[in-house]
Amino acid sequence: MRQIILFFLMILSSSLLAQELKIDVKVNAPKLKLADPRVFQTLERSVSEFLNNTKWTNDEFESHEKIEGSLLITITEEYSPSSFVADIAVQGIRPVFNSNYTTLLFNRLDKDFKLEYEEMQSIEVSKGIYIDDFSSLLSFYVYLLLGMDYDSFSPLGGEQYFQISESVLNAVPQNSVNAAGWSLGGKKENRYWLMENLLNPRYRPYRQSTYEYHRLGLDVMSDDPDRGKAILVSVLKEMDKVNESYPNSIVLRNFLDSKRDEIIEIFKGGSRGQKNTVYNLMARLDPSQMSNYAVIRQ
Repeated sequence: MRQIILFFLMILSSSLLAQELKIDVKVNAPKLKLADPRVFQTLERSVSEFLNNTKWTNDEFESHEKIEGSLLITITEEYSPSSFVADIAVQGIRPVFNSNYTTLLFNRLDKDFKLEYEEMQSIEVSKGIYIDDFSSLLSFYVYLLLGMDYDSFSPLGGEQYFQISESVLNAVPQNSVNAAGWSLGGKKENRYWLMENLLNPRYRPYRQSTYEYHRLGLDVMSDDPDRGKAILVSVLKEMDKVNESYPNSIVLRNFLDSKRDEIIEIFKGGSRGQKNTVYNLMARLDPSQMSNYAVIRQ
């Protein structure tokens, strides 16, 4: 009997180590006329189980190492009891070394996604194969979040996961109902261009800078805040160079959307020279948000 209990404990322990994600999933559906509300309850549960119970990598993650985040699906229109339009907000969160602080790693709103879903419909990993648009979307963002997380711990460490994310994108047929979000011909902020930027060699200074921002900057802040801030200033200078070469790129906008509040909070307490440097850098990098940065120079 004891051997049987130990056997099942080993299985349980293995399963706890296996999964990489801890994503909070919510489906927000206003009162709709055609769809049964239970569909959205099932959708929320199915997406949560898909994200959090799937083994996505060959690495082992302790429970405290899991990549946390959130996925909010907001139904904005309904065409039929199983056909909808949704805005999908994706966030990834990274712990900061030797602290209870977490930093927003990825923050994106994917608008007007045409979602086909029936109650109890399966969701499957779309790793280089096409099953349906929703499975592709979720798989795409999972591998992208993995790439972002690995990039933040080692230089270009997320390359293999970005490549898998690209394979998900490339497998979506051109006649997909969401083709505009997956294709070269779509808007410059769509999924195609997001992945193009992340894998394009000319954006490697951006990816190197995200590693320096997290691993060399934020992760040393608890032990040596002056050194950490100095690293962050050098990262922002490098981002400024990227912006000069490739203005208004989608990866840089994602960085700013994720880090804006954090940068403001960190440099409110900087030296006068540091405050002025950061303020002037952000004036070039994030000009539409300058009213928010005014607090830095107070």
